[in-house]
Amino acid sequence: MKNTFNKGIVVLVAGIGVNLMLGTLYSWGVISAALVNRGWSVTATQIPYMVACAMFALSMVPAGKLQDRFGPRQVIMGSAVLAGIGLSLSGLLLNPIALAITFGVIFGVAMGLGYAAPTPAAVKWFHPSKRGVISGVVVSGFGLAPVYIGPLTTYLIANYGIESTFLFLGGAFFIGIMTLSQIIKNPPIGYVPPVPVDVEKVKVKPTFSTKSTKEYESGEMLKTKQFKIIWSMFACGTFAGLLIIGQLSKIGLEQSGITNGFILAALYAVFNALGRVSWGIISDRIGRTKSLFTMFVLQVIAYVLLPFATTPAILMIGVATVGFTFGGMLTVFPSITGDYFGMKNFGVNYGFVITAWGIGGVFGPLVGGLIRDFTGGYTYSYVISGLLSLVGVYLALKVTAPIADKALKSTTP
Repeated sequence: MKNTFNKGIVVLVAGIGVNLMLGTLYSWGVISAALVNRGWSVTATQIPYMVACAMFALSMVPAGKLQDRFGPRQVIMGSAVLAGIGLSLSGLLLNPIALAITFGVIFGVAMGLGYAAPTPAAVKWFHPSKRGVISGVVVSGFGLAPVYIGPLTTYLIANYGIESTFLFLGGAFFIGIMTLSQIIKNPPIGYVPPVPVDVEKVKVKPTFSTKSTKEYESGEMLKTKQFKIIWSMFACGTFAGLLIIGQLSKIGLEQSGITNGFILAALYAVFNALGRVSWGIISDRIGRTKSLFTMFVLQVIAYVLLPFATTPAILMIGVATVGFTFGGMLTVFPSITGDYFGMKNFGVNYGFVITAWGIGGVFGPLVGGLIRDFTGGYTYSYVISGLLSLVGVYLALKVTAPIADKALKSTTP
């Protein structure tokens, strides 16, 4: 038992490592600022980012199917190859159309493949009571990546140029992801995860205590109202967050005079990672829906205050709040998907759920870039994000577990 548990820890750490490399997406603000300095419009800099977000989300469905069928190793190896190709070609073909293909399409698919595989593999090694925190720890690497990629990218761009920066990242990530792919695997057939000591000592009844006992096929899940509500919440949350995340460096400079472009990106990344782990723990204790409700409320408050954040300290508090809650969503949504629809088809089922992230990834950066180009500021972006978060608050109050709905219908005369 101890040996298999230790293997689970190894898989967990390797999954964090993969996400640390694929999280380059969240440091796009540093790259976009450099492109603006080279004469690109803000809208043009958001197009590769927008396409990458879309491809990331859309590739999660086939990636989930591949992971469920063949296991995580082959899928992550594919991610390594595409990451190396996409980033290297980005350095060789640096123009808006080419970057939309090389970074947007190729690296976007690499992210989808690499993101889809580690979390299901890691979760299967641990007790269901730890599903939220394990999911949060694995994906924390994706959110934490800008802490090192931001300063590294800033240094490389300043000293070697954008082209060489992409080439360096492509080679390094190919080697790193390919190496870690050999470590990540599912537990053996018949494996039963150890029961944590605190499960018996601490009497908690989060929402997964009323989870569905049915293992949903994707077609069945798509017909449920729970899927529709969860998908809509996810779309609102990601649209709101991605509306401004891709422009953090410029927001810091223009709104409060923060000249070091990676500071806000790094701050966001730290709190994004903290949010993924913290909300995983919180949602395991108080439940997924209560956690989502609280996150959306905090986001509404943050977006209401951000237009008035004209000093570095206040702006940093607002960005930290958005990062903390946005990161939490990337933990709670996969957890609630597993709770409501089962783990047998989790890879492909969550692939359909995360297409909502792609919608936010496509329209959020595009709308944010257009607003900045046409108005010269970010106020309207904050207003839209606040309204979408308010919709999220409402939807969080409406969603209930499938088993709860069936029980309610059976008692209705």
